[in-house]
Amino acid sequence: MQNPSQNSSLAIGIWLLICSLVVYLMVVVGGITRLTQSGLSMVEWAPIMGTLPPLSESSWLAVFAKYQLSPEYQKINLGMSLDEFKSIFWWEYGHRVLGRFIGLIYLIPLLIFLAKGMIAKNWYVRLFVLFALGGAQGLMGWYMVKSGLVDVPHVSQYRLTAHLGLALIIFAMMFYFALEFLRGSVKRDTSDPLFSFLSACAPVLIFVMMLSGGFVAGTKAGFIMNTFPLMNGEWLPSQWMALSPWWKNLFENPIAIQFVHRCLALLVSIFVLTLFFRALKQNYETGAYWLLATLVLQVLLGISALLLVVPVALGAAHQAGAVALFAASIWVRHLAQKQGS
Repeated sequence: MQNPSQNSSLAIGIWLLICSLVVYLMVVVGGITRLTQSGLSMVEWAPIMGTLPPLSESSWLAVFAKYQLSPEYQKINLGMSLDEFKSIFWWEYGHRVLGRFIGLIYLIPLLIFLAKGMIAKNWYVRLFVLFALGGAQGLMGWYMVKSGLVDVPHVSQYRLTAHLGLALIIFAMMFYFALEFLRGSVKRDTSDPLFSFLSACAPVLIFVMMLSGGFVAGTKAGFIMNTFPLMNGEWLPSQWMALSPWWKNLFENPIAIQFVHRCLALLVSIFVLTLFFRALKQNYETGAYWLLATLVLQVLLGISALLLVVPVALGAAHQAGAVALFAASIWVRHLAQKQGS
């Protein structure tokens, strides 16, 4: 029979795991919002009052009237009907409400666990920092949206990537903390330093690749050079260093951004495959095969999305696959670091 401490750890671990799954969903919904061009449909940020959607025809017309003053309507969607507006509004609205929901399902149980004395004091700072990062993510989301409400009806790829990156950091922390409570946090002595090194580097590399994907999304680099493995007949596209100074190409030239994303995907694949074989040698078959499965799935989704010019369903699945691969790498890292079941 489990003792009270074990029961507390299990409850806290399940809570954090559920929160991380909802953050996962949040990232996917954010990707769909981006792919459906819905992110600029709400031109105001109302953290409290904005929880309720328009509930009457007059409310819808008022919200639509505000959108009609935005650069996106004036320059891209001029003449859009109210029904067409509703179809993009609901994705952005759902994305924002889901963010508030995450805040509630995180904070309320946290306060209950604290009131019951179920959380050790050495966890206080980590768990409240996580909550503060969630609040910062809301601010970052609005900061991103504001960049598309001025003159150019597109959000800054820098702000978009920062928004994505912060979401991934929150997800990684939640998932890793969940593993700490569910598996145990006693450090493991590893006899394979290469396995330890690979497991530490893999989540970082995958994170960098996903940030690269943020720049792909922000510059619409996935809608060009839709061939594989060559990029319109070239291994190294001729215009990949068209901007000056050179470093701007990495963040503002869609050709270079897609090229770098492909290179990072290849590097991640080699790294993760190596980690897979080392994990098998350590007898972590389940973690290893999850890592391999998510890698293969993600590569296939990425190539398919590129060749089919990023349909919404495939684009969203590609983003979901990236987070799944990220999670699998974090799991294997925890296996390498900590003892537990």
